[in-house]
Amino acid sequence: MGALALACVPLAHAQALQGERTLLASDILFVTSTGFWQEASDPNVLLDPQGETDKPAGDQGGIKGYYKLIAQRQPDGTAHIHLQQIALEPQGPRIVTSAELEEFSRMHAYVTDIRPENSDGITRQPGLFATVWLKTDPTQTETESWTVLVDDIGDIRIERETN
Repeated sequence: MGALALACVPLAHAQALQGERTLLASDILFVTSTGFWQEASDPNVLLDPQGETDKPAGDQGGIKGYYKLIAQRQPDGTAHIHLQQIALEPQGPRIVTSAELEEFSRMHAYVTDIRPENSDGITRQPGLFATVWLKTDPTQTETESWTVLVDDIGDIRIERETN
């Protein structure tokens, strides 16, 4: 039903949107926002391993934000994966850091999907956990899954999933 509703958008409206700012560049394949990070003004207010805190929500001090994983298509069809750290500020989100994950670039990967650990929007622990599905040869029938992990202190690990 949703696809049908989109197909019914009047052509004049669609053409008007073309004159507006481009929301995403055409070479962006996937964007996943997930997880969270926090720089506490007082290290004693950070979450404990059970996800509990001594202070009420919103009273943690310091800068807070979330992570974004982005797959950007390259001219040869492969993709580069970028990890961004986004700060939540009163005037709106702000990119704090942005880095290409070289491990994926060296693979010359064809990215087929990126998914967060869960899609319910609730993450109890600081950090990021997401899965990237890719092929290293576009003729492969099976995809490989790789985990991107950012822990509570910001260390990044990229590992091939094993079942």
